[in-house]
Amino acid sequence: MEKLKPIDYEILYKLIENSRRSDRELARILRISQPTVTRRRSLLEKELIDEYTTIPKWKNLGYEILAITFVKIRPDIASREKYDNTRKRGLQWLMNQPKIIMAGACRGIGVDSFMISLHKDYADYDEFMLNYRLELGDFINDVQCVLVNLAGKELIKPLSLKYLTRSATERTHKSSEP
Repeated sequence: MEKLKPIDYEILYKLIENSRRSDRELARILRISQPTVTRRRSLLEKELIDEYTTIPKWKNLGYEILAITFVKIRPDIASREKYDNTRKRGLQWLMNQPKIIMAGACRGIGVDSFMISLHKDYADYDEFMLNYRLELGDFINDVQCVLVNLAGKELIKPLSLKYLTRSATERTHKSSEP
């Protein structure tokens, strides 16, 4: 990968804040030429940007619950043969669940994996967890969940990556100073 320049970070941060910005608009904001933005953006899309997406207002779409589920796998699934079969079956199930927006292995608090899922309401969440236990319960030792009320007044800072850009922009400016 080509070494990134400070302008690459500036372009990336502006795209994180608003991925709909055109190269022309980015050039105007950053006070550089549009061809430079286009060239640097192409590099970023090839090397750093996984995808462009939209973060909706979940409540307005009818989603009330974001669930963070932590799973402890049974210890007797430690042999290579059992692990490979379990992993294959688990991956197949996960990839067929549109409500799961992120999942993977993790370490800490005595758990092995996590998943983050969105649900219309508690009944939808409860049905999802019942299906999960019926499908994969034979290799689950323990499940712990945290439920976030997306429709509540206590959601103080909604999900957004734009918060990252504020501190990252400050670091980039400091590191590029003589």
